[in-house]
Amino acid sequence: MNKDARTSQGLFITLEGVDGCGKSTQASLLREDLEALGFDVVFVREPGGTAISEQIRGVVLNPENGMMCDECELLLYEASRAQLVGEVIRPALAAGKVVLCDRFYDSTFAYQAAGRGLDTDLVHRANRLGSCGVSPDRTLVFMLEPTVAHARATQNDADRLEAEGVAFQERVFAGYKQLLQNEPERVKAVDADGSIDEVRARTRQLLADLIPGICELGE
Repeated sequence: MNKDARTSQGLFITLEGVDGCGKSTQASLLREDLEALGFDVVFVREPGGTAISEQIRGVVLNPENGMMCDECELLLYEASRAQLVGEVIRPALAAGKVVLCDRFYDSTFAYQAAGRGLDTDLVHRANRLGSCGVSPDRTLVFMLEPTVAHARATQNDADRLEAEGVAFQERVFAGYKQLLQNEPERVKAVDADGSIDEVRARTRQLLADLIPGICELGE
């Protein structure tokens, strides 16, 4: 599909992975690629992306809130997401823009269902509410062994989720593997073990069917 036809209805791309996998770096590089191709890009993160959602981010990731129960954590993420969708994502897609989001509802499945052990059906229902019916066109999961990723994520000051142990990150990693099996058309694995440029090239390849010309940027 050509660019004009695709962006007439917007394009929603999300990036996922365990903490420390390098996805945020790749998200910034992907934004550069899309803008170089002439796309109007809206770049947001979860939790966050709006004034209200950023306030929620401050609560949910604060290491001082270690007493937070799993259900509270789930609902805070969904509240942040609902505001982001209503205020930013849905209007941007309606305007034909490309929305690039660092995490979306797949993180909630991986972290709250697989990681925390909350009931999967409960998490799916919460995700449907929080996402307000909006789903990504393509989700890229940056796959890096949890021990390596955890070491990266905890080199500096870690937030409440990053500070969880390797065992937690391994459960999250397993959750992402399950997502890849469940939705192979939408969810694609990016081998995140390599240099920044190597991972960038792999990322481009997995978007070539949606974004003509993206692979040629590296030539």
